Amino acid sequence: MHRTYSMRQSRAPTASQIQNPPPPSSSTKAGRLFGKANLGHNFRKSVHPGAFGPDLAKKLSQLVKMEKNVMRSMELVGRERMEVAQQLSIWGEGLDDDVSDVTDKLGVLIYEIGELEDQFVDRYDQYRVTIKSIRNIEASVQPSRDRKQKITDQIAQLKYKEPNSPKIVVLEQELVRAEAESLVAEAQLSNITREKLKAAFTYQFDALREHSEKMAIIAGFGKHLLELVDDTPVTPGETRQAYDGYETSKAVIQDCEDALTNWVEQNAAVKSNLSQRSRTLSQRRAARNTGEGHDLTGQDQELDNRESGLWIPASQHQANEYEDDDDEVATSTADGETRGREQVVA
Repeated sequence: MHRTYSMRQSRAPTASQIQNPPPPSSSTKAGRLFGKANLGHNFRKSVHPGAFGPDLAKKLSQLVKMEKNVMRSMELVGRERMEVAQQLSIWGEGLDDDVSDVTDKLGVLIYEIGELEDQFVDRYDQYRVTIKSIRNIEASVQPSRDRKQKITDQIAQLKYKEPNSPKIVVLEQELVRAEAESLVAEAQLSNITREKLKAAFTYQFDALREHSEKMAIIAGFGKHLLELVDDTPVTPGETRQAYDGYETSKAVIQDCEDALTNWVEQNAAVKSNLSQRSRTLSQRRAARNTGEGHDLTGQDQELDNRESGLWIPASQHQANEYEDDDDEVATSTADGETRGREQVVA
């Protein structure tokens, strides 16, 4: 029997790839030494991440290096899934017809999962590279911070040792220029950080969503394949019915291929719907940021406004205009008049 190890021999671009072209191959897949050995991975694990480079960029350098290790691990998982799929198909080759056919087709699905893992690594690298660009900007801002701090220290030292030194005026002028340069650099860093952060995690979450949805599709069709296996117990000497599910298993694989090929984000099955409370808070925040919200602070007028004629002493109110409220205690104003109702003593 011909064993198949991959779902599609010739791969046409999927609907998702047409809508969102795939990125270049991940940078973790190139530049390896000694075949599959990964010396860099072990080195990054043994050396404290972020131990080198400018102080400002150290924390983000640690994140970037940790993410590279994550990608190496995902790449290894994808490659080993493909090997597992092939071995599953080889194992089932000598079994009964139904088990042999189903294990072959299950191997096809698991091999497809391995290829999805490989594609996910490329998408994930978009996120990592974008985060890495923030690190580079942070590293470029560090010298301006260091220069400003150095001049500040020099001025403090001169004021302590030589309070009348003419160098102090020169250094103060340099400090003004350094602060201006640092202010521009910090503003650029703030803007770029926000822009790149949103772009980076958009890459990651889009990739996660596509990957997870396609994995769920494969899992669903895998369970359909299992229905072709006759697990009815037989007595010794009894013969099972001849297997006639070859065309069905091929149709299941074809349906799975079509579902994966035609998947686009707009048709995703899992939707992240906000609760009413989250939507309300989000709308309030958007209105507050855009200035389109309604300011309700001026709608309530002060009660103690005698000039406008709105304030009336408590003695002028009719007693029957209010319901009884034993919890309300009378309060006195600054001029000795009483507001409200006196507390009733039992």
